[in-house]
Amino acid sequence: MKIIISPAKKMKMEQVMEWKDKPEFLEETGVILKYLRSLSPDELKALWGCNSKIAEVNFQRLDSMRFDGDLSPAILSYEGIQYQYMAPGVFESESYEWIQENLRILSGFYGILKPMDGVMPYRLEMQAKAKVGGTRDLYEFWGDKLYRALVGYGAGGEDHVILNLASKEYSKVIEKHLTENDLFITCIFAEEVKGKDGKESRLVQKGTLAKMARGEMVRYLAEIRAAGQEDVKGFDRLGYRFRAEKSTETEYVFVKE
Repeated sequence: MKIIISPAKKMKMEQVMEWKDKPEFLEETGVILKYLRSLSPDELKALWGCNSKIAEVNFQRLDSMRFDGDLSPAILSYEGIQYQYMAPGVFESESYEWIQENLRILSGFYGILKPMDGVMPYRLEMQAKAKVGGTRDLYEFWGDKLYRALVGYGAGGEDHVILNLASKEYSKVIEKHLTENDLFITCIFAEEVKGKDGKESRLVQKGTLAKMARGEMVRYLAEIRAAGQEDVKGFDRLGYRFRAEKSTETEYVFVKE
C-alpha cells in the first residue's frame, strides 16, 4: 500500500537529520525552475497568488536554488497543519523506515517525493497555471509520470493499492491515470451535522479538521507499521471512528463522535 499526501505552502530548511536521496524527477524540476526564473516579479507574484512579503522570500529562494549541497529532508521541510499533527520530528526510527517505504508526497515542483528526499524550499502549487515547456499547466507537464512512479512501473514489485490522504488538487494528478488494476481509497474525515428540522443529518468534511486528521492518520499508520488497507480502519484518533455502513471499497468514512 502506498499513501499519498499533499505538500504544504509553508516550508523551512530542517537539517537535524540527513537526507537520503535526491528527488526522482530532478531533471523535470530543473525545467520548471528555468521557467520560473524566466518570469517577471509581477508574473511570479500572480502565479503564486501571494502578498509582496511572501513573494520577496520566494524570489530569493529562486535565485539561490541549487540541487546539491545543503538540502533538507522533505518530510521535515513542510510546516502545514497536516505535518504538525503528523509530527515526524519525533518519530521513532522504525516509523521513519515505514514512511520511507510507504508514504509519498506529491509536489508541483518536485513531482513526487519520498519522505527523506533532500529538497530546498519552494512555492508552486499543483493547480498553478504554469505553462512549462508549452504545456497548459502542471497536470499536463507531469502527465502520468507521478502515477507510474507511485505504483512502481518498471521497478518491479508493483503496488496498486493507494491510500489517498491528499487534497483534490493533488490527488487529481494520480486519479486521472488510474487503471482497472488499481484500488484507490480516499479517506473522508467528517462530522455528522443535523438538518434544520433537527431530524435528518448529513456528513460534512471541514478543511482544517480534515488536514489535522490526515496528519494523525499517517502517524497512526507509521506507529502500527500498517501492512494493508484493513489496518486503516482501526484509526481512532481525534475522536474519529470508522463507519463501515457509510463506507465503500474506495471511500473510507471516519466520523467524529
